[in-house]
Amino acid sequence: MADITIRKRHAIKKSQVAGIKQMIERALGEEASLFDTTSIERAETDADLSIFLIDKKPLLISRDNWAFPTLRGAHLRPFTARRITVDSGAVSFMVNGADVMRPGVISVTNDIRKGEPALIVEERHGKPLAVVIALYDADEIRAMEKGKIAKNIHYVGDAIWNLEI
Repeated sequence: MADITIRKRHAIKKSQVAGIKQMIERALGEEASLFDTTSIERAETDADLSIFLIDKKPLLISRDNWAFPTLRGAHLRPFTARRITVDSGAVSFMVNGADVMRPGVISVTNDIRKGEPALIVEERHGKPLAVVIALYDADEIRAMEKGKIAKNIHYVGDAIWNLEI
């Protein structure tokens, strides 16, 4: 992913905040309250993802009909929903932007849904490594033995991670 440049920033109207909150609630359930704030801005960028600033930090990304925390958001406001845990052998691949392959997966939470975002964490310390789009539901992933299970869209060291406001 090339560097992201912010063209404009503007505050979100109250009517739009409700829509963003609903998308976060659908993704995180009750833990969506971790991202409650009175100050949400949208950063207009050249990327295909929308970036939302909460308290002037890029904590949420959005595309189409979903919103999900960025890695910075997952670090600053930890949550337990939508997690795929990978073994230590997969960590170096994940932080280089690789997609998630089934042999490296240790566990999957029940709320993983096909076509929606999830957080990749490493097994030892539970640190967030990447945000992915799941290619299968949780039960299907558990039943698989090999193959790609998720597409990496945001990882440590990419343009969103390095975005300075």
